[in-house]
Amino acid sequence: MCGIIGYVGFQDSTEIIIEGLKRLEYRGYDSAGIAVIPEKGSLEIRREVGKLKNLEKELLLHPIKGSTGIGHTRWATHGKPTIYNAHPHSDESGKLVVIHNGIIENYIEIKEELAKKYEFKSETDTEVLAHLINDNYSGDLYEAVQKSLQRVRGAYAIVVIHADHPNLLVAAKTASPLIVALGENENFVASDVPAILNHTRNIVYLEDGELVVLSKEKAEFYNLDGDKIEKKVSKIEWNITAAEKGGYEHFMLKEIHEQPSSMAHSMTGRISETEGKIYLDEIGLDVAEIKSFNRITILACGTSYYAGLVAKYYIEKLAKIPVDVDYASEYRYREPFSDEKTLVIGISQSGETADTLIAAREAKKRK
Repeated sequence: MCGIIGYVGFQDSTEIIIEGLKRLEYRGYDSAGIAVIPEKGSLEIRREVGKLKNLEKELLLHPIKGSTGIGHTRWATHGKPTIYNAHPHSDESGKLVVIHNGIIENYIEIKEELAKKYEFKSETDTEVLAHLINDNYSGDLYEAVQKSLQRVRGAYAIVVIHADHPNLLVAAKTASPLIVALGENENFVASDVPAILNHTRNIVYLEDGELVVLSKEKAEFYNLDGDKIEKKVSKIEWNITAAEKGGYEHFMLKEIHEQPSSMAHSMTGRISETEGKIYLDEIGLDVAEIKSFNRITILACGTSYYAGLVAKYYIEKLAKIPVDVDYASEYRYREPFSDEKTLVIGISQSGETADTLIAAREAKKRK
């Protein structure tokens, strides 16, 4: 799940955003980016593929400073992990930028309509939001966001800033987590509590279909119909370690409950709905090779073995290829049915990887 943080206040937003994104690294990500409105000049964006340290290096080479900014770590859902697919995404003018967690279900329909007016530079559903909000913008940023979201279907947590409103931040959510954190002469928005705990413990939890307009002095809350609403401020008493557990007693329990979403996030970044393609470039096999396989053997130990059993059901159902799941530690001691038309997949696991590596070498000997 993507990490989101936004800041408006009196401090350097870049330092606060990078610190917050580091607190959200446990969510997993494949790219990161930041957008800041400098005190002088136009809005600036920095984006990099890979770990946050890559973005930090870019910021050392090309620093940006300003008291309003947003940051994002992306786990690919629409489009491959590339710089042009990384967040934040901007409109054509470069004045408006959006970060987004979730999936816009009707983005293709909206994109086909907006493509007649605007040039799209990414494969993401998020860029659709940037152009849609710009299309509805006539000087009032909140109004443009509120009107745009009435058109959108799906799950989202979004944060928007605009160069014409250097001390303003607009955010909204439906079905994706987003919190507002209230400070002294500064305010924050984030996808999870750990991102802001070093700065304030006064939290407002946004509910589905709610928006917030943040300046450094105040936070105003609305629903999607444009009605102003009152929100309760909660005081966070737990520490950062407890916050990262997401309310679960320990990390193992948290990870068990996150398995469905982790599976979904792992797969969706490989799929392009617009192109109708699945991207598996790193495995180094072309289509002809893949189609030549008549058998698959999965080698694994421990919990990786159980993951292999799950994979067996899916592969046999979807690819119609027979699958064996072998304990990696036993593979070299028997005579498995395998030849050059057998694909062997090794699944590593902490503490048992040596057996899996030995089994993989054995498989290579068998071609």
